[in-house]
Amino acid sequence: MYIKTRLTVMNFFQFAVWGAYLTSMGAFLAGAGLAHQIGWFYAVQGFVSLFMPAVIGIIADRWVPAQKMLALCHFLAAVFMAGAAYYGSQTTICFASLFTCYTLSVAFYMPTLALSNSVAYTALRQKGLDTVKVFPPIRVFGTVGFIVAMLTTNFAHFQGSYVQWYFSAVLGIVLAVYCLTLPACPVAQGESKTLADALGLKAFALFKEKKMAIFFIFSMMLGMCLQVTNGFANPFITGFNNLAGFTGSWGANNANALISLSQISETLCILLIPFFLKRYGIKKVMLISMFAWVLRFGFLGLGNPSTATGIVLLVTSMIVYGVAFDFFNISGSLFVDQETDASIRSSAQGVFMLMTNGFGAAIGSLAAQKVVNTLVYAHTNPALMVDGVYPPALSQTIMTGWSNAWFVFAGFALVVALLFAVCFKYEHKAQA
Repeated sequence: MYIKTRLTVMNFFQFAVWGAYLTSMGAFLAGAGLAHQIGWFYAVQGFVSLFMPAVIGIIADRWVPAQKMLALCHFLAAVFMAGAAYYGSQTTICFASLFTCYTLSVAFYMPTLALSNSVAYTALRQKGLDTVKVFPPIRVFGTVGFIVAMLTTNFAHFQGSYVQWYFSAVLGIVLAVYCLTLPACPVAQGESKTLADALGLKAFALFKEKKMAIFFIFSMMLGMCLQVTNGFANPFITGFNNLAGFTGSWGANNANALISLSQISETLCILLIPFFLKRYGIKKVMLISMFAWVLRFGFLGLGNPSTATGIVLLVTSMIVYGVAFDFFNISGSLFVDQETDASIRSSAQGVFMLMTNGFGAAIGSLAAQKVVNTLVYAHTNPALMVDGVYPPALSQTIMTGWSNAWFVFAGFALVVALLFAVCFKYEHKAQA
């Protein structure tokens, strides 16, 4: 029981470090005059995910015990995050310095997502516990940590400030020290993974199989949706404070609190996956996810944080997110596990992650930035504000621009869903 509690604390802080800024960073960047670069801050997470987890994983396998490597990564990520906060606090922000510190921070943070799992699995096995049964409840507290950090950032009024990065850095330092107290994870003896194994390159042979090739390609396309709302939902909701007729509403001042409903929904929708997969199969479950993304973006396009109807639409969008995210990420991972040979199963999971959280998330973030720049930020100019508010005509133009941007994202998800329905051939036999 003691080890379960300790790993629960580790998971709580593991995701609290991320939740402190992931959904609110866009609001700070927009307010700091970096609205046109928001996409790069989210895309770089995808770019570093292409290689850093593999490199750090090899080091942990061969030379440095995983719990110590986890502590070192969190410490370095926290130091560089504090550096980003420092540069973000300057009157004149140097984008190059800020972005470099932020990139180095996430380069060391992203590998910890896998390392923390490795530490947990090793510790549980050392105690003779079944990881399949024991780990999921522990992992749920990671999402709880993410939500708590989000709400803290919201109600402490950090979401429009560089202070959110300092908050994340403090949590990271605490976690780094805590990781040093976790059970030792011995390094591998004998032959270890090569870089090709760690990157999952051998599993790219699965692209020779038409069914798997189509699945991975559509996984990348759906992965393009992953960081869109992380990057732009908060600036969208918070931005209503600058629009005539919408200023001062509770929703516009508490965007992170609204967005946290997405993570709450996510924890609940995980419970639905076993039933849906057994009853309907991977194709229908993935299609449910894709159409949920259409609704997620569509409701954002129709909603606003200042009217009763608008709030209901935003809340509905947050609730739908659980289906959109879980039915894709978790179900897709289970499908890869079931459809690949045991000899390349881990590598196949690596390919799935590369296509979704690597290529998909990076490309999607930059594409979304282009859309928002064209439809929204092309019309914004602080010099045109009167007492911090855009005049009515321009406010309507900006609001319409946001709506159209969300409808573009919804249209993309709809096209992906329709193509997937036609192209992906998979026959499922329902289970009792």
